[in-house]
Amino acid sequence: MAEPLRVIVAGATGWAGSALARGIAAADDLRLAGAVGRSHAGRRLADVLGEPRLDCPVHATAAEALATPADVFVEYTKPDSAKANIVAALAAGCHVVVGTSGLTDADYAEIDRAARQHQRAVLACGNFAITAVLMMKFAEAAARYLDYFEIVDYAHETKVDAPSGTARELSVRLGRVRESKLGVPLEAVRGPREARGARLNGVQVHSLRAPGYTISVEAIFGSRGERLQIRHDAGESAEPYVGGALLAIRRVHTLVGLQRGLDTVMND
Repeated sequence: MAEPLRVIVAGATGWAGSALARGIAAADDLRLAGAVGRSHAGRRLADVLGEPRLDCPVHATAAEALATPADVFVEYTKPDSAKANIVAALAAGCHVVVGTSGLTDADYAEIDRAARQHQRAVLACGNFAITAVLMMKFAEAAARYLDYFEIVDYAHETKVDAPSGTARELSVRLGRVRESKLGVPLEAVRGPREARGARLNGVQVHSLRAPGYTISVEAIFGSRGERLQIRHDAGESAEPYVGGALLAIRRVHTLVGLQRGLDTVMND
C-alpha cells in the first residue's frame, strides 16, 4: 500500500480549515503532517479540535510548518499572507492547494512563475463546493449563447475581500468565453460609474456585504424578453467544501504550474 500523502494545512484551526483537517484525519490515504494557526501555536491540533487522530503540532507560521517534509500544502489563511505562504511552500518542494480568496490576477501570475520554476502545481479554487463548480460550468455554457451578463457576489458584512474568490474565478471563466456587452458604455454612464460595479476580466461584478449571508454568487444573463439566473448559495457549515478540497489534495500532483478551478481535476 502506498504511503499516505503528507499534508500541511495553513489555517487549520479556522472555519473551513478545521473541517478539512477532520476530513484528512478520516482519510486512509492522507496524513496531516503539520498545521498553521497563529492563535493556537505551540499546541497539538488534536487538543485544539478535539480530534485525537490529528496528532501534529500547530505552528505560528508557514515557514515553521514547512520545516517538516510534506507533499501538499493547503493555503486557507488570509490574502495578506497567502502569497508568501504559497511561494514558500513551492520552494520547499510542495504542491499547493489554495482556498484563500482575495489574491489578484497579478498575484497569480507571480505564483504561476514560481510553480513552473520549481516544477510544482498550484490549484487555486475559488470554491471547493461541487454545487459552486457546477454553477460556474453552467454559466460558462450560457455565456456562449447570451451576450449580456453580470455577476453579483453576496457575503457577510465582515468579509474584507471584494469580490469573493468564487466571483473572481467566475469572472475569469466567463471572460475567457467572451466579454459581456454593455447597453451603455461605462464612460457614458450618468452618475457615479461605480454604481455599475467593477469591470473584471471583461465582466461587470457587483459585491454586496450584509448580515445574513455566508457566500452566494449569481450569474445573471439577459436577452430580449427573457432572463436567466444561475446562483450558488452556501450555508453556514463548512462541510460542503471538504470533499472538493480532499479531491484537490489528491490530484494536484497531476498538474504543473497554476491552474484555477476544481473542475481542472474532476473527471467528466
